[in-house]
Amino acid sequence: MRKIEHIGIAVKDLAASNQIFEDILGVAPYKQEEVQSEHVLTSFFQVGESKIELLQATSPDSAIAKYLEKNKEGIHHIAFDVEDIMAEIARLKAKGYTLIHESPKEGADNKIIAFMHPKSSNGVLVELCQDRFKK
Repeated sequence: MRKIEHIGIAVKDLAASNQIFEDILGVAPYKQEEVQSEHVLTSFFQVGESKIELLQATSPDSAIAKYLEKNKEGIHHIAFDVEDIMAEIARLKAKGYTLIHESPKEGADNKIIAFMHPKSSNGVLVELCQDRFKK
């Protein structure tokens, strides 16, 4: 793990939440993007080396919609930047951790991603992120 890539926050109203975080951080989001495969609309704020990702469901079947049915708006996941996502998936599996995705999938902000199951990480949903186009 190289750094915290972003903290994902589940929200009901992306426009209203964008305004709140713009007021708090003093900057506008640098990107808004729909991830159709995940049924979410995302918005990203740069905070130093890390980012805040706001996530609004675009379908009642999305993971974010289901999360919001059970929980209040708030922190949904923490994402870590990795150099080699396949190696990290293999390393974590070898140590006995359960992954939701055993192979990477397309994510927002030019990333490929994989999630660990929160039952393996003290109830925290952990996302592994690698630049889609390795440098």
